[in-house]
Amino acid sequence: MSKLTGLTPKEIVEKLDQYIIGQKKAKKAVAIALRNRERRSHLDENIRDEVAPKNILMIGPTGVGKTEIARRLAKLVNAPFLKVEATKYTEVGYVGRDVESMVRDLMAVGFNNVKNEMEENLKEKCAPKVEEKLLDLLLPGSGEKTEKKEEASQDVKALPADGSVIQLGSIFTPEAMAEAARIDGEAKSAERKADSSMSATREKFRQMLRDGKLEDREVEITVRRAPRMPSMEIIAGGSMDDLQAGMQDIANMLSGGRNKKRFVSVKEARKILTEETLDSMVDMDKVADIAKNRVEQSGIIFIDEIDKIATKGEAHGQDVSREGVQRDILPIVEGSKVNTKYGVVDTTHILFIAAGAFSLSAPSDLIPELQGRFPLRVELESLSKDDFKRILTEPKNALTKQYTALLETEDVKISFTEDAIDRMSTLAEEVNSKSENIGARRLHTIMEKVLEDVSFDADEHSGETVTIDSKFVDEKLVGVAQDQDLSRYIL
Repeated sequence: MSKLTGLTPKEIVEKLDQYIIGQKKAKKAVAIALRNRERRSHLDENIRDEVAPKNILMIGPTGVGKTEIARRLAKLVNAPFLKVEATKYTEVGYVGRDVESMVRDLMAVGFNNVKNEMEENLKEKCAPKVEEKLLDLLLPGSGEKTEKKEEASQDVKALPADGSVIQLGSIFTPEAMAEAARIDGEAKSAERKADSSMSATREKFRQMLRDGKLEDREVEITVRRAPRMPSMEIIAGGSMDDLQAGMQDIANMLSGGRNKKRFVSVKEARKILTEETLDSMVDMDKVADIAKNRVEQSGIIFIDEIDKIATKGEAHGQDVSREGVQRDILPIVEGSKVNTKYGVVDTTHILFIAAGAFSLSAPSDLIPELQGRFPLRVELESLSKDDFKRILTEPKNALTKQYTALLETEDVKISFTEDAIDRMSTLAEEVNSKSENIGARRLHTIMEKVLEDVSFDADEHSGETVTIDSKFVDEKLVGVAQDQDLSRYIL
């Protein structure tokens, strides 16, 4: 049996640690789920299809990293990933999106990912073709080679040197043949000179194009938009959005697509021609096949706000629709075949990660069958002051690093002191405990409030270094943070 080559669970957790602070239990659960996928791919065919993914239910307050864990996980393995909110779907029979549309959306994501990968691989091969098309736009006719067929000797009508007319019977005389050859030679010589001159001009333009000297020159280009075949989803119970898109596809198909002439710069024309050329080079059927296999074997659907469709006790009113959504989600999670415009997709081996705060309901309020389809449950912890400090400084996308980079674009340097980080972390913990707990999102509000005046007047502080210390933070925030009624609206 071949050796596994992907990331080990420990390596997956280490990668996630670069962006998400804490939540070891959740990281461990998703790392094992991801590793099991690779293990399954190395199994014999007779047992491979029997191994189903162990779907995960994340329970925890908002802003603690549930969505980020799933998103970063998908990026690690380049897997098709889709985040949806359970509340956006309705039971069959109600107006709104049906749950099968999440699979269609995931398939569209997978298709675009594979198409982009193929186009990236073909870009180098595509460049010479695009260059020739640009030269044709800059020098119309210079790329066309005028090939003239030699006329049959019986059709040659040429005048002899003395100016007398050649009789038809004497057309093959040596004198007539010599004169015809001379005229033909002169014509070809003139043609060669013209071709040589045009070719030299074309090569000169080619070099200028490569040197970037023609990027701003305008050219006229015809933008071709081939008509797309309408999707069968407009018949197969899609939403109103799907219906409108399908009707638009039908209108475009009947009108033969839309060709439009535009005057654009060479730089813009290169982009348009590159897209058109790559589209013609990529085999869309092959893209669809690869995408379908990738979605079925490694796709990840993250269903957020699943606690909002949980019902307590006897269902009535709006709860009927919520329970109906649960019943509709159940076959998708269990494994069913969904019709998409790229083919029928089997959801049996798609990994589903559901998440919710469950502050007003409990996982036990979900219908039993759906609970059983999420056997792994991990509880995410609320963030503490120490977590906030690490979030502000450690991750690759830490807020302090983001704001520092943003203001550097205006030549303003921001320096955060240790006591400033400590003070902001303390305030975030206090406000979360006194009002709604929105987790790490509280730091976004605090940072924006602290740097509001600096950002607004950045152009006046060009070349300066602004030091953010605890005193600076207190001036901006303490009054607001201490007033509980005010903090509800501002922080």
